[in-house]
Amino acid sequence: MVALCQFREACFEEFWPYENGMRAVVQRASRARVIVDGRVTGEIGAGLMVLLAVGREDTAATAKSMAEKIVNLRIFNDAEGKMNLSLLDVHGALLAVSQFTLYGDARGGRRPSFIQAAPPEQGKALYEEFARAVSELGVRVEKGVFQAHMAVELVNDGPVTILLDSDKSF
Repeated sequence: MVALCQFREACFEEFWPYENGMRAVVQRASRARVIVDGRVTGEIGAGLMVLLAVGREDTAATAKSMAEKIVNLRIFNDAEGKMNLSLLDVHGALLAVSQFTLYGDARGGRRPSFIQAAPPEQGKALYEEFARAVSELGVRVEKGVFQAHMAVELVNDGPVTILLDSDKSF
């Protein structure tokens, strides 16, 4: 089985030109929350909901860089209705939800492969580092629960949804 996984990783790297950096789906929200076992674990009003996936090659520096990028994205409307303001400018909050399935690769069949996602220990550490970095930038952070089954509710404002990855492949 290990040989097959190593072969699959080599094939993946040969045909997938991108590195496996941190990925995020950033959604402008009028409100969002996460519920685990019937209990709200994170909730925000106006701000951003971020679905975050950590890749095998990510580091604390990657998490900090992604945090800076996201809180400074100019995707909130100014007085003229143009997207000129950042989360920092509007004093919004951020709801961070770990979602390794952003690494799902279904090109080879019907069952996605997640071999490029970070192992759980690394994923959790860098998810926490991302949340800490956002907080250190002056933004209130709420979170989901790492590796838990979560119900995620979102009212997407706009709708505005931005895809980011630390490799800047899109």
